[in-house]
Amino acid sequence: MRLLCAFFALFLAAPVLAADYTGQAKEGTVILRNFRFNDGKVLPELKLRHLTLGTPRRDRIGRIANAVMVLHGTGGSGKQFLQPQFADELFGPGQPLDLRRYYLILPDNIGHDGSAKPSDGPRMRFPSYNYADMVEAQRGLLDRLGVGRLRLLMGTSMGCMHGFVWGARYPERLRAMMPMACLPVRIAGHNRMWRRAAIDGIKADPAWQGGEYRTQPVQGLRTAVSLLQVAGFAPLYLQKAYATPEAADAYIAERIAKDIPTRDANDLIYQLAASYDYDPSGALERIRVPTTWVNSSDDFINPSDYGIAEKAAARLPNARYVLIKATDETRGHSTHTWARFWKNELADLLRRTESSRAAAPPRRRGSAR
Repeated sequence: MRLLCAFFALFLAAPVLAADYTGQAKEGTVILRNFRFNDGKVLPELKLRHLTLGTPRRDRIGRIANAVMVLHGTGGSGKQFLQPQFADELFGPGQPLDLRRYYLILPDNIGHDGSAKPSDGPRMRFPSYNYADMVEAQRGLLDRLGVGRLRLLMGTSMGCMHGFVWGARYPERLRAMMPMACLPVRIAGHNRMWRRAAIDGIKADPAWQGGEYRTQPVQGLRTAVSLLQVAGFAPLYLQKAYATPEAADAYIAERIAKDIPTRDANDLIYQLAASYDYDPSGALERIRVPTTWVNSSDDFINPSDYGIAEKAAARLPNARYVLIKATDETRGHSTHTWARFWKNELADLLRRTESSRAAAPPRRRGSAR
């Protein structure tokens, strides 16, 4: 299982899965025929793996009315949402995504885990997919599952960015949206730089061989993984949890050593490059879906002091923006996967959108937890 998300729940905690929910999850595969990518290439068959939990419920005219899709981040998979810090806080009786009430869909996105990806054989000949392609594939998955309109779309990191694409392109298919840990602007500045440095680190390894390696280019992957680790750091948490030089050295060495074998170099290049043309900033006023957008102030990838989020939130007609204050327990970028920090906001969003014609919520520019 390739976990980069949380972007990086992998970086801050071993991926121990909650057995109760893995046992309940049903795995499925959908094949989208003749899928056309934005780069012009067409795949005769695009495989999408997904997990589902719960039971679809239909309204009076037969439409599935309780579907919730949760989108993972770069390098992740649908399985990551079965981790205890997410599932144990949300899926149980009386919890916000009680499986007796909701039908959960957890896709593996293009280029990730069980879905079609470069390491399946094409290597660097795989289509150069972007976020628009990934959203189109998600839409195709919902069509095949018979879901016309989602009760809720959630997304973390890359999945958060997908949410803003969904909100602008297909608002009629969403009743509510909860994007977490991203900014609705073009990937530039330091966010672009560390991604580019990770890609270039892989390609600079002679063992990469233009993507035609027989064994993984370990030194290139070490460079890339080291950058990913830093991007996912939660400074206050790590300062408390690894308070001696020896503990800090042991932690980072162990995380890198465990991460490298989970990677495929070409897959990682594609995953990071998929963000390069993302930019929903010109369409924010069109995103009228009731939204709760959650970021955290210790997120290295999306720094809260940019002022970008507050300005963007003011342009969203029907949104709340919540900024979780950093503590020595929050997890940096990966706070999006630790549901105890924001599950009350999720419950509130579901309550205020119980009617399909939910009224616009009171404007709130920020909140600390």
